Amino acid sequence: MLKKSQAPAFTPAIIPGTIPSPETFTDGLPLPKIIVFDLDYTLWPFWVDTHVTPPLKAKDNNTKSVDRIGESFTFYPDVPSILLSAKSTTPHPITLATASRTSAPDLATTLLKQLHLPPSVAFPALSSSSSSKAPASKRAYDLFDYIQIFPGDKKTHFQRIQKASGVAYGEMLFFDDERRNRNVESLGVVFWEVPSGVSRAEVDRGVWEWRRRKGREAKEA
Repeated sequence: MLKKSQAPAFTPAIIPGTIPSPETFTDGLPLPKIIVFDLDYTLWPFWVDTHVTPPLKAKDNNTKSVDRIGESFTFYPDVPSILLSAKSTTPHPITLATASRTSAPDLATTLLKQLHLPPSVAFPALSSSSSSKAPASKRAYDLFDYIQIFPGDKKTHFQRIQKASGVAYGEMLFFDDERRNRNVESLGVVFWEVPSGVSRAEVDRGVWEWRRRKGREAKEA
């Protein structure tokens, strides 16, 4: 695809709270127990093993990282709000995981650790009320409960997530930009393709597809 052959353009991260959380996170209907995200062209608009020239250095209060030749890298605009709001759902936060087949797992991990998500009054569950100090930003890395980053068939990534979490495949929703990774549906995972990356609208569409397939489109006791 043309978009992936071009050098990435820097898009500033949006401070959580300036974009609404996905509507499905607050509508009171069933949610998957685990939401899994690919990384390249899903959470961020580049291939980390192709477009990034290490080393990386965090800049602008960790809202972006800059590589050796001065290229800037960060998430798609809606991603910070989506990740933070997932951890503020009630009565329980949504478990988050990554499943990436990049050939540069260490570089992808570094980027997740360097990119921070600023706290917001929109997501008070993530801020400490016991201190008068301004709440600290959170590393994106720390919001993920399970991180699987290595080359290979993504069914292996999901088998490891399932073994570590004990959660049934049918309770997982996977966002990925590559159609070939739909093969995880053979395990029972619901796959939602995001050819232009993750956004609030795409998350809502994916959750509704999970509900439809699982017959869980109504409120449950």
